[in-house]
Amino acid sequence: MSIGGVLTLLRPEFPDISISKIRFLEAEGLIEPQRSPSGYRKFGPADIERLRYVLRVQRDRYLPLRVIKDQLDAMDRGLEPAGPTPAESARAQDAEGDPDSAGREGTTVLLDRPGLIAAAGIQDTDLARLEEFGLIQPRRPRPGAGGDGEQALVYDGDALVVARLVAALGRYGVEPRHLRQTKAAADREAALVEQIVAPLLHRRGARAKAGAEETVRDLLALTSRLHTVLVTTALAPRLGR
Repeated sequence: MSIGGVLTLLRPEFPDISISKIRFLEAEGLIEPQRSPSGYRKFGPADIERLRYVLRVQRDRYLPLRVIKDQLDAMDRGLEPAGPTPAESARAQDAEGDPDSAGREGTTVLLDRPGLIAAAGIQDTDLARLEEFGLIQPRRPRPGAGGDGEQALVYDGDALVVARLVAALGRYGVEPRHLRQTKAAADREAALVEQIVAPLLHRRGARAKAGAEETVRDLLALTSRLHTVLVTTALAPRLGR
């Protein structure tokens, strides 16, 4: 199967998968598809199941790639991979299985203020601080939804994900005010991505829209990886590496 066929096969379960993601996992040594004489990747059933395993443990157990690679090496030797650690189980339970599921493509979540507070497990004062520092922005429902004023404001799935993530960071002493630079950096990154995909958005047709969405996914995967590497590099001297 070609890499495009793999995307079509796995995207229903992993909406964020992209060609750049697969290439990155190959570069990290987690998958090793064969190559045709002309250099194109060729994925067999075993390659696809291996890729599916990597994506699942990334999503469900939040494992770093080096740990996943160790697990794959153990499986290649006929050993049983280690189960989730207590910390992983706690994270999965806190996230109710998948912390990003509410904000994923194709999932619609609209909550009023009490509903968001209850779903995120936070207090009203916590939500007020998230709004104060611009980490969450309520929006008004579409016309005809009823209500007015403050009661008409609703929160989408992305707001729920942000609230849960900030609550998790709070366990380490991170407060919303500490995340102002993170929000500012995200706004600058969004402006950069928008500038790159703007030419695609001016084209008409479903193919142009799909191309723009694919480009956005690729750019976000790359910038997210770059951010992680830069932070890790900055911390390395302090960790004695």
